[in-house]
Amino acid sequence: MKMQQFLQFLTQQLTHWRRQYKGLRRKGKLMRNPKSKSHRRELLRTILKNIILFFSKTNDKSCRRKQETALKLKAKLVKTKRSIYKVCFDWVHEQRSLVILAIAILSLTGILGQKLYNQTQLKVGHPAPQTIIAPYTTSIEDRKETEAERKAVSKSSLQVLMLDPRMNEQINENLQKFLDDSNEIRVVAGAFPFFDPVVLSISTQRYLRSCSDSEWQALLLAVENSKNQQKKGTGRTAISSRPSSIAPNQERQPHTTSEKTRVDFSQNTDFTQAVAELESYRLTTSEKNLSLLIAQISRTRKRYTQATAKLLQLETVTPEAVSEESLLLDLSDVEWEKTQRGIHQSAERILTQGIPQGLPKNILQDAVSLQLQSFVPESAEPLAKNLLVAVLKPNLQEDEEQTRENAKKAAAGVSPVMVKFRDGEVIVKKGVQITAWDFDVLEHYHLVHREVKWQELVKLGGVIAIAISIFVWVERHIDYELRQRDRLLVLLLTLSVPGLVPMGLPYTTWSALGLLLGSFYGPTLGLTVVGLLLPILLLLPILGISLDMSKAALLAGAGGAILGSYVAQRLRSREELALLGVAIALTQGSIYLVVKILIGQAFASTWYIVLREAGFFALSGLGWSVVALGLSPYLEKVFDLVTPIRLAELANPNRPLLKRLATETPGTFQHTLFVATLAEAAAKELGCNVELVRAGTLYHDIGKMHDPLGFIENQMGGPNKHDTEIKDPWKSAEIIKKHVTEGLVMSRKHLLPTAIQAFIPEHQGTMLIAYFHHQAQQMAQEDPSLTVDDADFRYDGPIPQSRETGIVMLADSCEAALRSLQASTSAKHQGEKRSLKDVSPEQALAMLNNILRAKWQDNQLVDSGLKREEMSQIAQIFVDVWQQFHHKRIAYPKLKASGTARNS
Repeated sequence: MKMQQFLQFLTQQLTHWRRQYKGLRRKGKLMRNPKSKSHRRELLRTILKNIILFFSKTNDKSCRRKQETALKLKAKLVKTKRSIYKVCFDWVHEQRSLVILAIAILSLTGILGQKLYNQTQLKVGHPAPQTIIAPYTTSIEDRKETEAERKAVSKSSLQVLMLDPRMNEQINENLQKFLDDSNEIRVVAGAFPFFDPVVLSISTQRYLRSCSDSEWQALLLAVENSKNQQKKGTGRTAISSRPSSIAPNQERQPHTTSEKTRVDFSQNTDFTQAVAELESYRLTTSEKNLSLLIAQISRTRKRYTQATAKLLQLETVTPEAVSEESLLLDLSDVEWEKTQRGIHQSAERILTQGIPQGLPKNILQDAVSLQLQSFVPESAEPLAKNLLVAVLKPNLQEDEEQTRENAKKAAAGVSPVMVKFRDGEVIVKKGVQITAWDFDVLEHYHLVHREVKWQELVKLGGVIAIAISIFVWVERHIDYELRQRDRLLVLLLTLSVPGLVPMGLPYTTWSALGLLLGSFYGPTLGLTVVGLLLPILLLLPILGISLDMSKAALLAGAGGAILGSYVAQRLRSREELALLGVAIALTQGSIYLVVKILIGQAFASTWYIVLREAGFFALSGLGWSVVALGLSPYLEKVFDLVTPIRLAELANPNRPLLKRLATETPGTFQHTLFVATLAEAAAKELGCNVELVRAGTLYHDIGKMHDPLGFIENQMGGPNKHDTEIKDPWKSAEIIKKHVTEGLVMSRKHLLPTAIQAFIPEHQGTMLIAYFHHQAQQMAQEDPSLTVDDADFRYDGPIPQSRETGIVMLADSCEAALRSLQASTSAKHQGEKRSLKDVSPEQALAMLNNILRAKWQDNQLVDSGLKREEMSQIAQIFVDVWQQFHHKRIAYPKLKASGTARNS
């Protein structure tokens, strides 16, 4: 019964919450503020509390009604709070400019005036204004002495070491990799011994595999000579490496290469023993068996050579271990298996014992040798030793937590050093300089009198507010419109200059500030920030704030910032910006030196200090410029900035997206290049951002890669799929419109800047897809059941929001018309001898004016900032560019086919 009541109650609550959720979702009020998660948790706790109460008092209907009422009141309260938060956040969003302005004033005032709050009347290093005595008896800890003793005890505490499992795993992986590679190499070399040791001894087989080609050839010749001499009955075997086929002229030329390479191997015991054993095998068997054996040796030699080459390519171990390759290949299979097991066992024992950091190499070598003696064959010990010494690394690391814990325990055991002061005892006498210990004692008795200098802070805030007002006025009178994120970046860069001063670093970020602001926002804004920040810093001593920087340092830094702000945006490569950093460094050093000369400090006895400081200022300017260059790409990404350098990088045809566009949609790529040429010329003439127009035009049609054959320029004269396959103007229009949405998806995937993404939808605006719209109207006339909605055949927009995107829209619309003129002119040229006079510039201009007039009348350019009178100017620019591309050509005489064939 209880369970049934509970389920019924839970079903009612879930139904109520679902309705409430759908209502909030329809109104768009759900999940709009960051406090919503806390509200949901609070609501969940209330639900659980009511469920517990339900189980405890299920039969009490009045109690259950109270629970339901409380739950409704709680939900209503949460909803009310959520509405309040929504109103607050909506207000903050609407007034975000004022919020950022307030943040700028407060942050600059707080950083520049950090010496004005929580100030003490008594300061270390200053004389005491009067004799101060202890008001009562107490013991005060001497923190300096206590800390010194505790540090000494902490340092003397023992360090706790622990095995590093990751290092052990890495060592075992490296060891196993070498052994696996060695097994592969031994497979390549083949089994050893490769022949019956009774016939050929192990040492002879080892020699026959590894001897040089010259020794092998000499050995074969010696065996052959021995056979010939035995046939003659001489009973004697001549062992010589001198070939019998040497030509007479080579005999007469002792300095030839063949003469120099003759070597007598008869003194080599391995050589003579091999010849003897082969000769013995021939005598005991037959010539045929000897030939088969020699063939087998040749094959074994080739495999051995291949294995040796592979062994020399191993990168697992050091060259010392690789130098033992003969040991690896000469071990028998049984010995090698035993060696592998021994290496694993030795490594496991050594790693279990642990290898500390800084262990001398000779101790590690002795430990490895000791372990290997009982595990590997004696002949394999050098190889195993070199391998383990190369692979084994220190695997003991400090257990920081345990070591720290031991150090804390040791330090905690040190008793504080206490100094007793009696009532009436003098702490510091009048006129005596206050030491750090005296200040601690006064601080303990609360006699330092801390205070905040509100009056000076208000004055400083007023000066900063005036400076920010000037900045806002300048911002509104420049062509570049700042976003909130731009204002935030300007504030952060500005705060970096005074932010380093409290750290006692006189070499602040002046050069980085000027270089970044000039590169991102142009010289006007950069010079404004530098020109406002410098007077504020110079006025700080007047406001009672001591600045830990000399005026010479301020002027030097500001000079470098001014140079960076003025020049940065004119540069078009990172290399040029790097050279600008050098110029800024020289400027800062020179200004510092000149200021010191003007005030007469450079001629004093400390002139070398002035030169040194000038050099430091130059190096700091260069260093901060390098930092700015390193941060620039990241700031461009995070704050979505487009600088001339970034636009030039985006316009590089080797960018992945542009390479795909040229490969997958060659017709669209050619169309894009022509549109870019038209748009660039118009943008340059009208004073727009040419780099932005160039980069934006290159990416404006990337969405056509989703269906290249859906666009006629990529069909290369083939059948039109809209006429042969689709045959539905609504579907065709959808394919055409989709190149905008797909282009936006691609641009976001490749992290293109927002300014570049804007060209993708805005170059089409809300224009009508006239061709398929006309087809649909014709179909509707034939079939009255069909209705044509213009919205189905219009792009989704938005219309161009800037002069740059408006120019690209016009260039994109006129490009097809200009190409049609080119095609018609080419056709006439093929039919008869005519020049471009067939289509006059006046006719082309009239056609483009009609196109631009149609765009204007369709209200596609109302938000772009382009003026009506600029339409005719743009049309004339397009015609001029078209004429430059399609100028007159010389009519070459036709050549006869026969003459051409002969010339070829």
